[in-house]
Amino acid sequence: MFCRVRRVNHLSTWSPGTNHKRWKLGCLLPRCPKLSCRGTKMSAGQSQKVETWDKCTLQELKVPFARTEIGTFFQEQPRIGNQYLEDAFLQRYLKTRLPPQVLEKVSLDLERFGARVAAEIDALGHECELNPPALQHYDAWGRRVDHIVTCPAWKRMKEIAAEEGLIAEAYERRYSNWSRVYQVAKLYLYAPSAGLFTCPLAMTDGAAKVIESLGLSGPLVKAFGHLTSREPRKFWTSGQWMTERKGGSDVASGTESVAREQPDGTYCLYGFKWFTSATDSDMTLTLARIMDAQGRVEQGSRGLSLFFLEVRDKEGKLNGIEVQRLKEKLGTRQVPTAELLLDGAQAHRVCQGSSGQIAIHEIRWLSPTQCAELADTHMISAEGRGVASIANMLTITRIHNVISAVAGMRRMINLAREYASKRVVFGKLIKDHPLHMQTVARLEVETRGAFLMLMEIARLLGLEETKMASEQDLHLLRLLTPVAKLYTGKQAIAVISEGLECFGGQGYMEDTGLPVALRDAQVLTIWEGTTNILSLDVLRSLTKSQGQVLDAFCSGVQGKLELASSISELESSVQLLQDALNRLGQFTQRVGSKGAVAMELAARDFAYTLARIYTGALLLEHAAGPDACSTDTYAAQRWCKQDLCPVDSEEKAGCYDAKAASRDISLVYERSPVLKGKL
Repeated sequence: MFCRVRRVNHLSTWSPGTNHKRWKLGCLLPRCPKLSCRGTKMSAGQSQKVETWDKCTLQELKVPFARTEIGTFFQEQPRIGNQYLEDAFLQRYLKTRLPPQVLEKVSLDLERFGARVAAEIDALGHECELNPPALQHYDAWGRRVDHIVTCPAWKRMKEIAAEEGLIAEAYERRYSNWSRVYQVAKLYLYAPSAGLFTCPLAMTDGAAKVIESLGLSGPLVKAFGHLTSREPRKFWTSGQWMTERKGGSDVASGTESVAREQPDGTYCLYGFKWFTSATDSDMTLTLARIMDAQGRVEQGSRGLSLFFLEVRDKEGKLNGIEVQRLKEKLGTRQVPTAELLLDGAQAHRVCQGSSGQIAIHEIRWLSPTQCAELADTHMISAEGRGVASIANMLTITRIHNVISAVAGMRRMINLAREYASKRVVFGKLIKDHPLHMQTVARLEVETRGAFLMLMEIARLLGLEETKMASEQDLHLLRLLTPVAKLYTGKQAIAVISEGLECFGGQGYMEDTGLPVALRDAQVLTIWEGTTNILSLDVLRSLTKSQGQVLDAFCSGVQGKLELASSISELESSVQLLQDALNRLGQFTQRVGSKGAVAMELAARDFAYTLARIYTGALLLEHAAGPDACSTDTYAAQRWCKQDLCPVDSEEKAGCYDAKAASRDISLVYERSPVLKGKL
């Protein structure tokens, strides 16, 4: 029989009692065999003596971790407060931009909503993350049901979206052209706590925009009323089913789905949708090629038409849809994303109504009978205009992408600064370490710049939707939307990744709820166009407008610089930005003679240049405003100290010359069998 021993660590505070010999750190303390030897039976009285002996011994030893698992110190976790009240930059922006009457009402609602985000919505978002969707193929009796099971928190998010008018606000236009700014500000507060319910909301907003822009007619009248409703029981979300097996962005050559027209004017869709986001939505917009009587279809973008379909029929069964599987993704696991087989899904072709647009307030008060009568409106054919029809949807969903990027950056910084005021290292709070605060300040500058770019696009969109936009405004909206989407996506990944370091090892632990922010951020550079695809889209906008979008860009920047030039503290920053704008102009003149390959090689750096210059101009404009403070000036100065025109720097370094493309291939594929013709 062997005596059981225990090892005692952490004896820095131990002081021996009078009846004990002095032990060295890490010694073995033998327990009396008659009290604790294994296999020895003890009476109740003996057990009580053992417990009493242990308690007395531990009290004398004062060992901090003895008989415990976690010790006595606990680091306090960072908590979010009212994100509106804690965001001074947002408040100053709204005060500067909104008319006083609008500001008063909007501020009250955002303050109320900020409290709801902290008290209710944030916990629901965490629940969505912990309970991702699941697919139930069959019921208990073997029937194919393809039921996507989502958690109660996900369903509650849908109700909250309706109650708060997160989509409706943009289409009611209670505040005229400022309604979009208000909606975007609200979504900015909501997004980091939403458990990715922002994804179905983005596509819902995009679908509503498509329907409104094409004119309300046919079954779309009913759909639009649901998409923009504030009543939870009536509110619909929309999916977006574009991607097929051949690829995502190249829908012109990648779409294989076909549509057969039925005698009643509807269509039956057949095809395989490789990636469908928010598959549990009530409706969707999708692309397909219409088959003629001989079963032939037209290839290319001209053969694509846009269709609207309800996911379930009147009996609640799937509308000719089979859910093959749910996607396993790096992030955005809260959102059900699936592969779908369309096997005769009944759909309606989205066409422009002959009666033109109908305002949303007219729809809200229509009786069911009146809705049915309006649904019979004659529809003008728009066959083969599917890609053009979704242009408005892409604008909206890309803006929502920017919202998620900027909001994610802001939330990470807010948590990091909260944590820095509680965490003590090397004898003082993290916030009192200059290097740490310098790091967070750099993240803050990036976030403020991204925020102003987001709100600029929201402002321009509001002007466009209320017919108040000038030609320059429209050109800027077309150019800045892809620029902001590609640049803020990259910013978000970098800022959130750096932000996780602010928490040390805890930033890497899943149960803190922090790593999910980085996993979810990665989708921002991929969904709705990768960085390269959007860079090429920027070039396309220049070509299609014959350079007018770039003229509008330069004119907009110049106007902001003139405003800021009167502030002495901003003079040097204004000059740096002016120099960058001049370098951009010189580059565009030089590259024109180098051919299409050179411009394609420069596309990404060109888009980055546009983003940095315009963001700098926005920061300077804001710092020159009547309500600006010293931090606004400092942020603008910090932004303008970076390379504002990387496309010029890279071009001078020879990165776009005639041999650059072949050198890039050789560098990437060195010793690869690809260049040897083996693959």
